[in-house]
Amino acid sequence: MSELIYSFDIPAERPWSCIIKRGQTLRIIDSEGQQAVDALLYDASDMEERYSAQDTMRVQGAAYIELGTRLISNRGRVMARITADSCGRHDTSAGCCSCESNAVRFGEATKYQHACRENFVLELSKYGLGKRDIPANLNFFMNVPIDPSGNFTVVDGISAPGNHVDITMDTDVLFVISNCPQVNNPCNGFNPTPIKVTIREAAAA
Repeated sequence: MSELIYSFDIPAERPWSCIIKRGQTLRIIDSEGQQAVDALLYDASDMEERYSAQDTMRVQGAAYIELGTRLISNRGRVMARITADSCGRHDTSAGCCSCESNAVRFGEATKYQHACRENFVLELSKYGLGKRDIPANLNFFMNVPIDPSGNFTVVDGISAPGNHVDITMDTDVLFVISNCPQVNNPCNGFNPTPIKVTIREAAAA
């Protein structure tokens, strides 16, 4: 059995990041259920190489992230893969919330509410990165049905308390999370909650 080397509870609405080594597995646990977890991946040795939602969907021929999905970089390399998933599917189309998008979607009064983009900017600043370095992201546990015409809507989550997803790294990865603070749509059940992350070493051969 693989060795647990790290465990942390990420408070509601807060960011987190860690450099995770090749072969290690990050587990994200939806502690209370129906909590969206926005995520970005960067190659730890060259952060110009980063997760590409477009290439990931194109290579897989699928719009959702699920068990077996390979997470592809903007240079066409596999950065990580989904090796366990008790939720079923995850989004990589809807992007992250921001102060600006909140104002457009939900009214000017929401413009200064906390948002994922601002979480990302705060966390990325620790590594010398900024807003221009934020690509289209992953949304673990977020339920975004896509209809045959390509339209999508954020609806109630399908993740139950304790559901988890495992991401095993194919290279050293800077993994950045925003524990989504959105309260204006149902992605978090209108009530952001904590999540848990763990990291395990690769199992012995």
